[in-house]
Amino acid sequence: MLLVIDIGNTNTVFGLYRGEKLAHSWRLRTDRTRTADEWMLAVHGLFSLAGLDFSAVDGVIIASVVPPVLPAIETLCREALNREPCVVGPETFTGMPILYDNPGEVGADRIVNAVAAYARKQCSLIVIDFGTATTFDVITSKGEYLGGAIAPGLVISAEALYQRASKLPRVEIASPPQVIAKNTVQSMQSGLFYGYVGLVDGIVGRMQQELREAPCVLATGGLAGLVAPHSMTISEVDPHLTLEGLRIIFERNNQRAG
Repeated sequence: MLLVIDIGNTNTVFGLYRGEKLAHSWRLRTDRTRTADEWMLAVHGLFSLAGLDFSAVDGVIIASVVPPVLPAIETLCREALNREPCVVGPETFTGMPILYDNPGEVGADRIVNAVAAYARKQCSLIVIDFGTATTFDVITSKGEYLGGAIAPGLVISAEALYQRASKLPRVEIASPPQVIAKNTVQSMQSGLFYGYVGLVDGIVGRMQQELREAPCVLATGGLAGLVAPHSMTISEVDPHLTLEGLRIIFERNNQRAG
Protein backbone atom coordinates (compact mmCIF):
# COMPACT_ATOMS: atom_id res chain seq x y z
CA MET A 1 0.00 0.00 0.00
CA LEU A 2 1.11 3.55 -0.71
CA LEU A 3 1.21 6.13 2.10
CA VAL A 4 0.81 9.72 0.88
CA ILE A 5 1.49 12.59 3.30
CA ASP A 6 0.48 16.22 2.82
CA ILE A 7 2.17 18.47 5.42
CA GLY A 8 0.21 21.72 5.54
CA ASN A 9 0.54 24.76 7.78
CA THR A 10 -2.49 23.83 9.88
CA ASN A 11 -2.99 20.08 9.35
CA THR A 12 -0.97 17.11 8.13
CA VAL A 13 -3.05 14.64 6.15
CA PHE A 14 -2.11 10.97 5.76
CA GLY A 15 -3.72 8.87 3.03
CA LEU A 16 -3.29 5.14 2.48
CA TYR A 17 -3.90 3.88 -1.04
CA ARG A 18 -4.61 0.34 -2.10
CA GLY A 19 -3.90 0.58 -5.81
CA GLU A 20 -5.85 3.60 -7.09
CA LYS A 21 -8.36 3.50 -4.23
CA LEU A 22 -7.99 5.67 -1.15
CA ALA A 23 -8.55 3.12 1.61
CA HIS A 24 -7.95 5.34 4.67
CA SER A 25 -7.21 8.97 5.43
CA TRP A 26 -6.34 10.75 8.67
CA ARG A 27 -5.81 14.37 9.65
CA LEU A 28 -3.44 15.48 12.43
CA ARG A 29 -2.66 19.01 13.54
CA THR A 30 0.71 20.18 12.23
CA ASP A 31 2.83 20.75 15.33
CA ARG A 32 6.26 22.15 14.58
CA THR A 33 7.53 21.03 18.00
CA ARG A 34 6.43 17.38 17.67
CA THR A 35 9.37 14.98 17.58
CA ALA A 36 9.78 12.03 15.25
CA ASP A 37 8.94 9.68 18.15
CA GLU A 38 5.72 11.60 18.82
CA TRP A 39 4.76 11.40 15.14
CA MET A 40 5.46 7.65 15.25
CA LEU A 41 3.18 7.17 18.26
CA ALA A 42 0.39 9.20 16.68
CA VAL A 43 0.52 7.46 13.32
CA HIS A 44 0.92 4.02 14.92
CA GLY A 45 -2.27 4.68 16.86
CA LEU A 46 -4.16 5.60 13.69
CA PHE A 47 -2.94 2.46 11.94
CA SER A 48 -3.89 0.29 14.92
CA LEU A 49 -7.41 1.70 15.06
CA ALA A 50 -7.80 0.81 11.37
CA GLY A 51 -6.50 -2.73 11.98
CA LEU A 52 -3.29 -2.07 10.06
CA ASP A 53 0.40 -2.21 10.83
CA PHE A 54 3.36 -0.41 9.32
CA SER A 55 4.35 -3.47 7.28
CA ALA A 56 1.34 -2.75 5.03
CA VAL A 57 3.20 0.27 3.59
CA ASP A 58 5.47 -0.41 0.61
CA GLY A 59 5.92 3.18 -0.62
CA VAL A 60 5.74 6.75 0.74
CA ILE A 61 5.50 10.16 -0.91
CA ILE A 62 5.42 13.53 0.89
CA ALA A 63 4.48 17.08 -0.05
CA SER A 64 5.36 19.72 2.52
CA VAL A 65 5.01 23.48 2.87
CA VAL A 66 6.37 23.41 6.45
CA PRO A 67 10.14 22.79 6.29
CA PRO A 68 10.66 22.41 10.09
CA VAL A 69 8.24 19.44 10.21
CA LEU A 70 9.65 17.52 7.24
CA PRO A 71 12.73 15.99 8.97
CA ALA A 72 10.60 14.39 11.70
CA ILE A 73 8.21 12.90 9.13
CA GLU A 74 11.14 11.61 7.06
CA THR A 75 12.54 9.95 10.20
CA LEU A 76 9.13 8.37 10.82
CA CYS A 77 9.23 6.89 7.32
CA ARG A 78 12.77 5.56 7.59
CA GLU A 79 12.68 4.20 11.15
CA ALA A 80 9.07 3.09 11.65
CA LEU A 81 8.06 2.22 8.08
CA ASN A 82 11.51 1.20 6.83
CA ARG A 83 10.86 3.19 3.64
CA GLU A 84 12.79 6.01 2.01
CA PRO A 85 10.15 8.65 1.19
CA CYS A 86 9.85 10.47 -2.11
CA VAL A 87 9.66 14.17 -1.21
CA VAL A 88 8.05 16.35 -3.88
CA GLY A 89 10.38 19.22 -4.79
CA PRO A 90 11.70 21.20 -7.77
CA GLU A 91 13.62 18.16 -9.06
CA THR A 92 10.70 15.73 -8.80
CA PHE A 93 9.27 14.48 -12.08
CA THR A 94 5.59 15.45 -12.20
CA GLY A 95 4.83 15.22 -15.91
CA MET A 96 3.59 18.84 -15.88
CA PRO A 97 5.56 21.77 -17.38
CA ILE A 98 5.82 24.70 -14.93
CA LEU A 99 5.54 28.09 -16.66
CA TYR A 100 6.38 30.12 -13.53
CA ASP A 101 9.24 32.65 -13.69
CA ASN A 102 11.05 30.51 -11.10
CA PRO A 103 9.49 27.01 -10.99
CA GLY A 104 11.26 26.29 -7.68
CA GLU A 105 9.11 28.94 -5.96
CA VAL A 106 5.85 27.10 -6.52
CA GLY A 107 4.65 25.27 -3.41
CA ALA A 108 4.65 21.48 -3.69
CA ASP A 109 0.98 21.33 -2.72
CA ARG A 110 0.01 23.63 -5.61
CA ILE A 111 1.78 21.47 -8.19
CA VAL A 112 0.36 18.27 -6.70
CA ASN A 113 -3.17 19.71 -6.89
CA ALA A 114 -2.62 20.80 -10.48
CA VAL A 115 -1.38 17.35 -11.51
CA ALA A 116 -4.41 15.64 -9.95
CA ALA A 117 -6.91 18.10 -11.41
CA TYR A 118 -5.54 17.85 -14.96
CA ALA A 119 -5.29 14.06 -14.80
CA ARG A 120 -8.96 14.00 -13.87
CA LYS A 121 -10.41 16.63 -16.24
CA GLN A 122 -7.94 16.93 -19.18
CA CYS A 123 -8.94 20.54 -19.85
CA SER A 124 -8.05 24.07 -18.78
CA LEU A 125 -8.62 24.50 -15.05
CA ILE A 126 -8.54 26.79 -12.06
CA VAL A 127 -7.86 24.92 -8.83
CA ILE A 128 -8.72 26.64 -5.54
CA ASP A 129 -7.27 25.22 -2.33
CA PHE A 130 -8.88 26.55 0.84
CA GLY A 131 -6.09 26.06 3.36
CA THR A 132 -4.27 28.35 5.80
CA ALA A 133 -3.78 30.46 2.68
CA THR A 134 -6.17 30.17 -0.24
CA THR A 135 -4.37 29.43 -3.50
CA PHE A 136 -5.67 29.80 -7.03
CA ASP A 137 -3.76 27.78 -9.64
CA VAL A 138 -4.29 27.85 -13.40
CA ILE A 139 -3.60 24.90 -15.68
CA THR A 140 -3.75 25.28 -19.46
CA SER A 141 -5.63 22.98 -21.82
CA LYS A 142 -2.22 21.48 -22.72
CA GLY A 143 -1.59 20.47 -19.11
CA GLU A 144 0.87 23.26 -18.24
CA TYR A 145 1.01 24.97 -14.87
CA LEU A 146 0.54 28.62 -15.84
CA GLY A 147 0.55 30.47 -12.51
CA GLY A 148 -1.96 31.72 -9.99
CA ALA A 149 -2.72 33.82 -6.95
CA ILE A 150 -2.41 33.52 -3.16
CA ALA A 151 -4.80 35.13 -0.67
CA PRO A 152 -5.05 35.02 3.13
CA GLY A 153 -7.22 32.10 4.22
CA LEU A 154 -10.68 32.61 5.65
CA VAL A 155 -9.60 31.51 9.14
CA ILE A 156 -6.63 33.91 9.06
CA SER A 157 -8.96 36.75 8.04
CA ALA A 158 -11.36 35.98 10.89
CA GLU A 159 -8.53 35.78 13.43
CA ALA A 160 -7.06 39.09 12.25
CA LEU A 161 -10.44 40.78 12.67
CA TYR A 162 -10.75 39.44 16.23
CA GLN A 163 -7.20 40.41 17.20
CA ARG A 164 -7.20 43.93 15.72
CA ALA A 165 -10.72 45.07 16.67
CA SER A 166 -10.91 45.15 20.47
CA LYS A 167 -14.71 45.07 20.78
CA LEU A 168 -15.32 42.24 18.31
CA PRO A 169 -15.50 38.62 19.48
CA ARG A 170 -13.94 35.53 17.94
CA VAL A 171 -16.61 33.90 15.75
CA GLU A 172 -17.18 30.56 14.09
CA ILE A 173 -16.64 30.43 10.35
CA ALA A 174 -20.16 29.82 9.10
CA SER A 175 -22.68 30.88 6.49
CA PRO A 176 -25.10 33.24 8.28
CA PRO A 177 -28.83 33.01 7.53
CA GLN A 178 -28.81 36.37 5.71
CA VAL A 179 -26.35 38.99 4.52
CA ILE A 180 -28.08 41.82 6.38
CA ALA A 181 -27.41 40.60 9.91
CA LYS A 182 -29.18 41.68 13.09
CA ASN A 183 -26.44 41.06 15.67
CA THR A 184 -22.68 41.48 15.95
CA VAL A 185 -21.72 37.82 15.60
CA GLN A 186 -23.79 37.30 12.46
CA SER A 187 -22.63 40.66 11.09
CA MET A 188 -19.03 39.46 11.37
CA GLN A 189 -19.92 36.11 9.85
CA SER A 190 -21.71 37.84 6.99
CA GLY A 191 -18.78 40.11 6.21
CA LEU A 192 -16.22 37.35 6.51
CA PHE A 193 -18.10 34.64 4.67
CA TYR A 194 -19.82 36.54 1.87
CA GLY A 195 -16.83 38.83 1.51
CA TYR A 196 -14.71 35.75 0.96
CA VAL A 197 -17.16 34.26 -1.54
CA GLY A 198 -16.91 37.55 -3.42
CA LEU A 199 -13.11 37.39 -3.29
CA VAL A 200 -13.16 33.89 -4.78
CA ASP A 201 -15.59 34.72 -7.56
CA GLY A 202 -13.80 38.01 -8.27
CA ILE A 203 -10.38 36.41 -8.69
CA VAL A 204 -11.76 33.54 -10.78
CA GLY A 205 -13.64 36.02 -12.98
CA ARG A 206 -10.51 38.07 -13.64
CA MET A 207 -8.52 34.92 -14.40
CA GLN A 208 -11.16 33.86 -16.89
CA GLN A 209 -10.92 37.26 -18.58
CA GLU A 210 -7.14 36.93 -18.89
CA LEU A 211 -7.44 33.38 -20.24
CA ARG A 212 -10.28 34.36 -22.59
CA GLU A 213 -11.99 31.06 -21.92
CA ALA A 214 -14.11 29.39 -19.26
CA PRO A 215 -11.92 26.83 -17.46
CA CYS A 216 -13.36 24.23 -15.14
CA VAL A 217 -13.06 25.40 -11.50
CA LEU A 218 -12.24 22.75 -8.89
CA ALA A 219 -12.04 23.40 -5.15
CA THR A 220 -10.33 21.46 -2.39
CA GLY A 221 -9.21 22.07 1.18
CA GLY A 222 -10.96 22.19 4.54
CA LEU A 223 -13.44 24.99 3.81
CA ALA A 224 -14.17 24.12 0.17
CA GLY A 225 -17.41 22.36 1.02
CA LEU A 226 -18.64 25.40 2.96
CA VAL A 227 -17.77 28.05 0.36
CA ALA A 228 -18.53 26.20 -2.89
CA PRO A 229 -22.36 26.09 -2.63
CA HIS A 230 -22.43 29.90 -2.39
CA SER A 231 -19.92 30.52 -5.19
CA MET A 232 -21.03 31.30 -8.74
CA THR A 233 -17.79 29.96 -10.24
CA ILE A 234 -16.81 26.74 -8.41
CA SER A 235 -18.16 23.74 -10.29
CA GLU A 236 -16.78 20.80 -8.26
CA VAL A 237 -15.31 20.00 -4.85
CA ASP A 238 -12.74 17.23 -4.33
CA PRO A 239 -11.59 16.96 -0.69
CA HIS A 240 -8.89 14.42 -1.57
CA LEU A 241 -7.36 16.20 -4.59
CA THR A 242 -3.91 16.65 -2.98
CA LEU A 243 -3.72 13.01 -1.89
CA GLU A 244 -4.66 11.87 -5.39
CA GLY A 245 -1.99 14.10 -6.92
CA LEU A 246 0.63 12.56 -4.65
CA ARG A 247 -0.43 9.09 -5.74
CA ILE A 248 -0.20 10.03 -9.42
CA ILE A 249 3.26 11.62 -9.03
CA PHE A 250 4.54 8.57 -7.12
CA GLU A 251 3.35 6.27 -9.90
CA ARG A 252 4.86 8.47 -12.61
CA ASN A 253 8.24 8.42 -10.89
CA ASN A 254 8.07 4.64 -10.42
CA GLN A 255 7.26 4.16 -14.11
CA ARG A 256 10.05 6.52 -15.12
CA ALA A 257 12.57 4.71 -12.92
CA GLY A 258 11.43 1.37 -14.29
